[in-house]
Amino acid sequence: MRASLIQIAVDPDEPVEARRARVARLVREESGRADLVVLPELWTVGAFASDLFAAESEPLNGPTHRAMAAAARDAGVWLHAGSFVEAEGGALYNTSLLLSPDGELAASYRKIHRFGFDKGEAVLMAAGEDLVTVDLPLLTVGVATCYDLRFPELFRGLVDAGAQAFVVPAGWPALRRAHWTLLARARAVENQAYVLACGTAGTHAGVEQAGHSIVVDPWGETLAEAGPDEEILRVVLDPAKVRATREQFPALKDRVLGIAAPRRTGRVS
Repeated sequence: MRASLIQIAVDPDEPVEARRARVARLVREESGRADLVVLPELWTVGAFASDLFAAESEPLNGPTHRAMAAAARDAGVWLHAGSFVEAEGGALYNTSLLLSPDGELAASYRKIHRFGFDKGEAVLMAAGEDLVTVDLPLLTVGVATCYDLRFPELFRGLVDAGAQAFVVPAGWPALRRAHWTLLARARAVENQAYVLACGTAGTHAGVEQAGHSIVVDPWGETLAEAGPDEEILRVVLDPAKVRATREQFPALKDRVLGIAAPRRTGRVS
């Protein structure tokens, strides 16, 4: 399976409509190069631009969904469209979309762990509740977002639901870049799964972004890592490597402590 991670900058001077068009063009340009394309977290507004969350929010089937569905369909790719601020029932959510090559919504995921402690996302957005996996043609992927990366129990739950790879869009700050790459590798090693972690570049809301999107294989080896600026990572994932790693070093079979089964999984065959 060929995967492309599109690491883009969130420029506050770029109108969101122009950014949607630019990102859609980048997705379309991956036609013939990728089976799966991944975008970063909250690229429509900026993960730290919390003062804009309400103003830039949209329904699940709003303009971001429509633009990305068209791009996925035109490119003929599975598209993890990063995340956007979803407005539903008077609440805001940090919501990810995974779209099929025909532009249909395969799954949506509302971020469970909200960052900010007593400010920003943590107080402005509601928490998701459901773990989500999706069956792609060659791999089952589990979906997580940014701060979720710090909570290994979420990834164990995704493994229990069948995940062989994790897709993690993020708006991770440069101040903690070492944590970003460390945690991506840790989640890969402990779950013997691929990790595709796609972050943003540049600076938004005064917070320098880490960039350094990264793809890690089930043995913990880094297959590709971006720099701090806008960049596209292209990698080839081998589904057999997940099975081989788990068979050759069957640590997952030695688990003693577990978590409850997820309440829902979004699965598409």
